[in-house]
Amino acid sequence: MKKQEVDHILARMLDSFDNVSDLNITVGKAFQVESSGQLTPVEMQPAFMELTPFQTEIFALNLVNQDRRLTETLLIEGSCDCSYDLPGKARFRVNIFSQLSNYSIVLRKLESKIPTVQDMNLPSPFLKMAEEKNGIIFITGATGSGKTTSLAAVLNEVNEEKSVHIVTLEDPVEYQHPHKKSTFNQREMGNDFDTFASGLRAALRQAPKVILVGEMRDRETVEIGLSAAETGHLVLSTLHTVDAGQTINRILGMFPTDEENQIRIRLADTVRWIVCQRLLPKVGGGRVAAFEIMGSNLRVKDTILQGESEGKTFYEIIDAGEAFGMTTFDKFIVGLYEKGQITEETAMAYASRKGIVGRGLDMVKAGRGEATTDIEDLQVDRSYGRKKH
Repeated sequence: MKKQEVDHILARMLDSFDNVSDLNITVGKAFQVESSGQLTPVEMQPAFMELTPFQTEIFALNLVNQDRRLTETLLIEGSCDCSYDLPGKARFRVNIFSQLSNYSIVLRKLESKIPTVQDMNLPSPFLKMAEEKNGIIFITGATGSGKTTSLAAVLNEVNEEKSVHIVTLEDPVEYQHPHKKSTFNQREMGNDFDTFASGLRAALRQAPKVILVGEMRDRETVEIGLSAAETGHLVLSTLHTVDAGQTINRILGMFPTDEENQIRIRLADTVRWIVCQRLLPKVGGGRVAAFEIMGSNLRVKDTILQGESEGKTFYEIIDAGEAFGMTTFDKFIVGLYEKGQITEETAMAYASRKGIVGRGLDMVKAGRGEATTDIEDLQVDRSYGRKKH
């Protein structure tokens, strides 16, 4: 299989549906694309009903393109990440992995247009994040929930407003930022540095004001990231966690228990914002983002230092911090329902606390004059308790 054939198949997959986000190549299945969260087979000429192990392996080798480091990583670790350019059409983040001794490939389409806070209709705290001078900002969520896109929007805001040096450490580089007011140096793992920890350590000698770390994967990266935030840098990074409390606990869990107090103190001093996001199915197709946003204040710092306790959980602090731009997932989800962007079933399925969301939905319905229950024709039994004559 030649590069032209690979490019032709990828182009055919991209053009098969609207809103294609991922291309999926798996043994025993046809070529598939993910469109608006649904996997769908792609019709090809000639037809590929079921891909063979040989076909997926040849496809994988073409994407690796004789890169020795990637080939070694794939053979030793069972998976590897790289980027791939489809000239004139798209760039992809590629993951090739071994399953049942066969190779499967997932290609995530990378957007070429830099997202903005306004275009994406992101909540106002994202503008405040771009104004931070130092500290650390975490954007968390599951794979494919749009963390990188939200970070790109924050960096674009910095690029529009400040003349600073920005260094990004990514795996791979997803959005290629143009130089506006800021100066960008974007480094790709594998090509420009070997691990996030070593890239971050080197970044401290490159005089940046803002550092983006693609992912905080291990203790060493977190430790250097905290040091960078303490020495006057603004550090932005991602984690795979579902809410603010879990984010703090995940970081603490990377360190031995005898260091926990010290890490709590450092986190309390450096954490500026924690944003968690999920993508929900939208009414009429497509997806819409829901956010939990926690900013730093005295209550948050105290809870990071002391740990959560009765009446002092991160959820309760975020719930009470609406005036500071904070919001819980549940409030945000009710807001999306109120705007008619998601259905009641979606709201309940993605809720963190179903009781709270249920009450919120009932209030929205009552405000619209809709029924909040299916129980009808209730009457007071006026004869209850009276003696019968």
